[in-house]
Amino acid sequence: MKGIFVTGTDTGVGKTIVTGLLADLLSNQGYNCITQKWVETGSKSFSKDIKSHFKLMKKNEKCFLPHLSFIAPYVFKFSSSPHLAAGLENKIIRIDKIEKSYKYLAGKFEFVIVEGAGGVLVPINKKTFLIDIVKKLRLGVVVVAGNKLGAINHTLLTIEALKLRKIKILGIVFNNFLKGEDDLILKDNIKIIKELSKENVLGVLPFTKDIEVLYNRFKPIGKKILKFYLYKNE
Repeated sequence: MKGIFVTGTDTGVGKTIVTGLLADLLSNQGYNCITQKWVETGSKSFSKDIKSHFKLMKKNEKCFLPHLSFIAPYVFKFSSSPHLAAGLENKIIRIDKIEKSYKYLAGKFEFVIVEGAGGVLVPINKKTFLIDIVKKLRLGVVVVAGNKLGAINHTLLTIEALKLRKIKILGIVFNNFLKGEDDLILKDNIKIIKELSKENVLGVLPFTKDIEVLYNRFKPIGKKILKFYLYKNE
């Protein structure tokens, strides 16, 4: 069993795309692979992000019917931090339920790709951050950096939080997710973050609505993630 956690430097920076594309690539490499979202907010029923993963994997819910309750153990209606969304529904997010759901999938699949919620220091409750569960489960982490003005601070803070807890960082994927950003800033973000963090820059995803372009641009990125994962877990 192998597990990878996909986090972002902020909400809405491309975690869902990267998670789905990575799962698709690993499936095409011959691995029995599934995705997971521990906590989703802003969904009325089943996880919208998981549905997006399935679409990118060219699959649907029927392919994973026995596992759906474990794939998305917590789904809340209000779009907010998990602790607030859970509180509004008078529910408690149980860490043991998340861990058991992950371990169940880990026992059935070769790769479990977990998409985070927002960034690494998103609180699950008043005592626990997402990053605490990542550390306990010993997952390697891919950081998706929203490439824009401000990315340097957001990305370096994310990396510092992971390093402080001695969590394995597989690398950084830069996502040009906004239209019209200054190209000089985008290029410098990548250069300075690489120099200061000393972490692997896995590649850059372009701003595009063409899914085939994304598939093709992600292939070398996904292969690097697999390579670094296997290397760091030898």
